[in-house]
Amino acid sequence: MSNPQNLRYSKEHEWLSAAEDGVSVIGITEHAANALGDVVFVQLPETGSTVTAGETCGELESTKSVSDLYSPVTGEVTEVNEDVVSDPSLVNSAPFEGGWLFKVRVTGEPDDLLSADEYAQFTAG
Repeated sequence: MSNPQNLRYSKEHEWLSAAEDGVSVIGITEHAANALGDVVFVQLPETGSTVTAGETCGELESTKSVSDLYSPVTGEVTEVNEDVVSDPSLVNSAPFEGGWLFKVRVTGEPDDLLSADEYAQFTAG
């Protein structure tokens, strides 16, 4: 399992892209997608809503369980991935590409986001 080096990661298994014009893309990691199993339903925050770092902002339901979705940063949701809402299996098949979840205009970022290598060590142990 390879975590893209250009992303940062939360201990709740979300990834975050570098901000472009203040907006970052958020998704869940391959590690989380594999642990969940086949994702069958995705509930995402609404466009225009505010998310808070470390707080629940949605749900992912799989054939095995329901898991909360946490925001790795604070900000305003600018877009949700309607493709994932229509086809939740994208979370499993392409967690770092087509399976992204939402975009947020970042206003606050915690200090404990991990690099790809740090996240790999976190999930290994």
